[in-house]
Amino acid sequence: MLNNKLTKAVRLAIAYGAASTAVFATNTFAAEEGAKAVERIEVTGSRIKRTDLETSSPVTVMTAEEIKLSGFSRVEDVLNQLPQIEAADTSFLANGATGTATIDLRGLGTNRTLVLINGRRMQAGSITSQVADVNQIPASLIKRVDVLTGGAAAVYGADAVAGVVNFVMDDEFEGFSLNVGTSAYQHNNDNKYIQGLMDAKGYDYETGNTGLDANAYSIDLTIGNSFDGGKGHAVGYVTYNRQTELLQGSRDYASCALNGAGKVCAGSATTPNPHFDIYPVVNGEVDYKQNLFAYLNPNGQGFIEDDGYRYNFGPINHFIRPNERFTFGTFIDYEINDNFRPYLEFSFMHNRTAGQIAESGTFFNEEIRFDYNNPLLSDIQKQQLQTLFNQSSPDDQFVAYIGKRNVEGGAREDNLEHSSYRILTGMEGEINDTWSYDVSYNYSSTTSNSVYKNDLLAPKIAPRVGAVDTECNAADGCLLYNVFELGGVTPEQAAQLAGVGTQTGLVTQIIYSGYVTGEFDLTLPTASVPIGAVFGFERREQDYERVSDTVYEEGQLLGQGGPSPSLYGAIDVNEVYGELNVPILDELNLSLAARWSDYSTTGSDSTYSIGVDYTLADAYKFRASYAKVVRAPNIGELFSAQSISLWSGDDPCAGDPNAPKAEDRPDFTASQCANLGVTADQYGNIGESPAGQYNQFAGGNPGLSPEEGNTFTLGLVASPFEGFNFSVDYFKIEIEKVIGVVGAERILNNCGLTGDAFFCDNITRSPSGSLWLGQAGFVTNLSDNIGGRTWEGVDVTAAYKMDLGEGALNFDINGYYSMKKEVEPILGDAGLAYDCSGKVSTDCFASPKWRHTANVSYLRDGWRVGVKWRFYGDVEYDGSADTSLVDNGGIDSYNFIDVSGSYSYNEYLTVTGGINNIFDKEPPMVGNTIANNANTVAGFYDTLGRFAHISFNLKF
Repeated sequence: MLNNKLTKAVRLAIAYGAASTAVFATNTFAAEEGAKAVERIEVTGSRIKRTDLETSSPVTVMTAEEIKLSGFSRVEDVLNQLPQIEAADTSFLANGATGTATIDLRGLGTNRTLVLINGRRMQAGSITSQVADVNQIPASLIKRVDVLTGGAAAVYGADAVAGVVNFVMDDEFEGFSLNVGTSAYQHNNDNKYIQGLMDAKGYDYETGNTGLDANAYSIDLTIGNSFDGGKGHAVGYVTYNRQTELLQGSRDYASCALNGAGKVCAGSATTPNPHFDIYPVVNGEVDYKQNLFAYLNPNGQGFIEDDGYRYNFGPINHFIRPNERFTFGTFIDYEINDNFRPYLEFSFMHNRTAGQIAESGTFFNEEIRFDYNNPLLSDIQKQQLQTLFNQSSPDDQFVAYIGKRNVEGGAREDNLEHSSYRILTGMEGEINDTWSYDVSYNYSSTTSNSVYKNDLLAPKIAPRVGAVDTECNAADGCLLYNVFELGGVTPEQAAQLAGVGTQTGLVTQIIYSGYVTGEFDLTLPTASVPIGAVFGFERREQDYERVSDTVYEEGQLLGQGGPSPSLYGAIDVNEVYGELNVPILDELNLSLAARWSDYSTTGSDSTYSIGVDYTLADAYKFRASYAKVVRAPNIGELFSAQSISLWSGDDPCAGDPNAPKAEDRPDFTASQCANLGVTADQYGNIGESPAGQYNQFAGGNPGLSPEEGNTFTLGLVASPFEGFNFSVDYFKIEIEKVIGVVGAERILNNCGLTGDAFFCDNITRSPSGSLWLGQAGFVTNLSDNIGGRTWEGVDVTAAYKMDLGEGALNFDINGYYSMKKEVEPILGDAGLAYDCSGKVSTDCFASPKWRHTANVSYLRDGWRVGVKWRFYGDVEYDGSADTSLVDNGGIDSYNFIDVSGSYSYNEYLTVTGGINNIFDKEPPMVGNTIANNANTVAGFYDTLGRFAHISFNLKF
């Protein structure tokens, strides 16, 4: 019977690693002398130690070898190549960057993906993020990455709604390893489409071969060894990574900012040449029926009506942020005796980055009142306005929204720093022949700060442009900000308006944990293996503090879109949990898990899971699992202050109904726009935001309840013949009481189409009807338990290994087919539901229905050469604003081909290198309602062209 069990374990271990046949080459299942026992190990998805590597829940694996051959030193870039992962925070984001790197499993959100290191959770990553920052994880020390779907909440706790990403570190490393690497991007700028758009605007851009740019450098040192006669083992590591910056102007396809339609280099109406939206004051009241939207006449002294002149802010923005990261840490364990084995894990990370975006400006932020005594107004300007508005007295008044780009002061820059450390100490040991224990204390802390430089301060604008009832005394050193004269603003004037905003914060997490695991002296009559179990407890204490200075608190920085208040909060949770593994037959196992949690914020909840796996003919394993999952609201969702901020999209009532081009007309009729608070006089006179950004009133909600959901998985793992293995796993995730927002644009659209007060009451128009001029107009879009999610899909992995000549040829594929990504903005209102599977819109990330990575590699002696094929299926556009995507039928399918290889010169020195995206495929171009940076879905599709890498590893 033992030999039979051992055979199954080995065969199914091979099947487990269907994505890579080498996954578990170092794991042993050797019997003790006399064939009396089989080694048991703990795998992701259960704390019960097993004889095989497959549980009832599916796990996708990425190996250390795959990570090394990818050439990436940033963990998020490595994982974003997995079909199951959608890009979240990456180095390819500039505006609004957090400086962290996060993981979004299945596209259900980073807050529903639990990130673990060796099976233990990480802390929140920064003052602007409530989820783990994987910058803390040294890529060079990763042994493998397990991605688990289904049944994880009962085993690991809340946040594992989509599943778990577990980084298994090489804490058993022996020897000395020094790895030095470098990488860079290269692209040939020959995009005729956007070059034509820029030629029409007279913009400059780069052409031809860029050469190598966005260079990155890495040094990793790892030392490990046993000590005290093998009783103890220690691993230490130090890593350094540096990424140089690259601006969007380096790529022609990012050298101008496309409009929402994706057909024009739109840019911003906040230009170096000031724009004005001006309205007369009649009998003390602003008359919004009359207005002049104009800028300073480049050929004269007066105003000239807007003719589409815009500022191209794209080239100065970061395409990839500069970054410098330093980490070090250690893993130590020591066996005093069988009953007492203390261990220690320590890690430290310091990370510095900066997000550069275009110069600040006045951004039409406030309605400023003037009279004709203003010394900055020229006589011609006064005459124009008085004639237009039928005014004659110098004391007559008008109001203006001013858009002036601060080119005299230079680009804005958000300097972001993070320092984090994690200390895990504990002890484990045997209680008796069948039971063991593990007790640990985990303290982790992240300090971070944001210093936002070179933004303009809102309170300083009005006095310096000569607004009525304000003063700017030259005797006190106050300089007027001469926006009414072309080229009239000097660097000295601009410097008086610039300010710095600072945020600092501290995130801490303390976890007390303990469990016992083992086997009962109980075996079912139909099985030969006893019932296994785990019983444990856990207490987590999370504290979050973000302190904003007065500049941030009051929203004085004009480029921020509103206030950024301080945030304080704490959550404590006490939990007890248990697992059972019941062998019903030698081939049939039943797995049960349950967890009870008591939160200081939302009270008590429970989760559970049940799974079965059945082995047939020693080579086929059928598995299924069902689980109830819960996610408690995090500190940001509960306690974030409610304030004005920006959202990207489209106001369906903006535009001129008589415009010759359809894209310049409102999407809604006058009667539909009346539902949205637009008056008859305002309809046709509301301008769209050139940057595609509008105001919303958003924030946290202390009354939130936990999300609740169910997950179901069904799969087959098999090794039907030698060298070949595969897995097919179906999953379904259903979530109710989803914490989120309806979405500002969806509120607008549903209000216009239905007139439902549920939506329409959340729309506040400014006196001019605008949702972006000033801050008087906005859409209320607060967090609540409002919706539902239903995700369905299939994971497919397969691998085949064969001998070829004196070497070995390997094939493998990892694919994900998305069947459904249904979002119910309002739970129970099926009429509002939409499916994001295979679609892209302002509500849907660009996720194809089918995506895969496939590898073929040949190994012989010290050589390894390989080719990877990364495929992204086509994506349908679900919207109307981006007419370029409408015309193209959405985003076409994309194929990226990578080549890589390694050569071991001798037993000490190995060289690894490769080129990703060898055919220099550009990312898909989209308009500003869809793009997250640089006219594309940055960080998901290959963003900068070819990527070349090389590294040298010296190992003793």
